[in-house]
Amino acid sequence: MVIKNNVWEKIADNVKPDAKRRVVLHSIQVKEGVSYHIYANSVGQIILDPQVTIPASELWVFDNKDILAAIDKGMAKAAKGKLIKRGSFAKYVKNAT
Repeated sequence: MVIKNNVWEKIADNVKPDAKRRVVLHSIQVKEGVSYHIYANSVGQIILDPQVTIPASELWVFDNKDILAAIDKGMAKAAKGKLIKRGSFAKYVKNAT
């Protein structure tokens, strides 16, 4: 497990498990399609690490460090507004439906 941010915010006080030992997190916004890895330490603190699933056909991108680095570089440039307009690519679309 990797802690990606050490800034913590208390979101609720004195939340107790229900009769089935479930804890309801009323104040958390959960996005569609998110599941969680759950981690606990020896003193009972719990971390929920949100996860999403990618299609197997896209796994090659994450397995190829060069491709992933190129995508990251392009996304960083785009975030800084360093874009190159290439015009429309509509002529390359074979089936637009």
